[in-house]
Amino acid sequence: MKFQGSEQYVATADLMLAVNAAITLKRPLLVKGEPGTGKTMLAEEVAQSVGLPLLQWHIKSTTKAQQGLYEYDAVSRLRDSQLGDERVKDIHNYIVKGVLWQAFESEQPVALLIDEIDKADIEFPNDLLRELDRMEFYCYETRQMIRAKHRPLVFITSNNEKELPDAFLRRCFFHYIKFPEAETMQRIADLHFPGLKKELLAAALKTFYDVRNLPGLKKKPSTSELIDWLKLLLAEDIPVDALQAQDEKVAIPPLVGALLKNEQDLTLFEKLVFMQSRNR
Repeated sequence: MKFQGSEQYVATADLMLAVNAAITLKRPLLVKGEPGTGKTMLAEEVAQSVGLPLLQWHIKSTTKAQQGLYEYDAVSRLRDSQLGDERVKDIHNYIVKGVLWQAFESEQPVALLIDEIDKADIEFPNDLLRELDRMEFYCYETRQMIRAKHRPLVFITSNNEKELPDAFLRRCFFHYIKFPEAETMQRIADLHFPGLKKELLAAALKTFYDVRNLPGLKKKPSTSELIDWLKLLLAEDIPVDALQAQDEKVAIPPLVGALLKNEQDLTLFEKLVFMQSRNR
């Protein structure tokens, strides 16, 4: 099993190397990077490329590690007992299997995505240490040990909102997705918009990086926002001239709301453009 890229995802050589290293070591691949750099999509594309079903666990601030293993629905069992339902005699009817249990009992190898692990409580990663390391856990209600029939290919993404525990990091292979350079970004744009005119793409990329490189931005535009912006430029049939500022200076691009997502950044950008216009 080896990942060699896919037609739908532009993977750099170091990213493919990281994926294959995690496969060889049989360790979870921890992927960090700015929001919108394709961390979640990576798991989807790798799973499809190597022919594995993908189970996804999207983490929220209220998510507990136990939910990934299983949950015991005691309320339903109590209600059924009051109604005289025969199902109450078998506790298995009230065990809700989490994604880890599903991955462990699968008859074929699967890929498992634990998405945005840094959203959860700081103890969340530590609570999964044994399960991810030994590929087993104990269900106390049914008194059975659940062991993985096949070690899943695990992807863990993080937006770096919280520091992860050292003990957890030790069990992972780590890769940071750097923000794409202009050449890589052009390949990504070509993949999504194969018929886009080169002049328009060149002008759009220059404008995008001008906006992104503006010092002091609270939220820099990401790859996904560039894709949205290009889609709007095509839908509105924006001409190349509208993206090309005179004297190679920064100008407010059309549909800038696709790139800048808060009033602080928009005000900062407008001030820069105003100051440059006064200096001409």
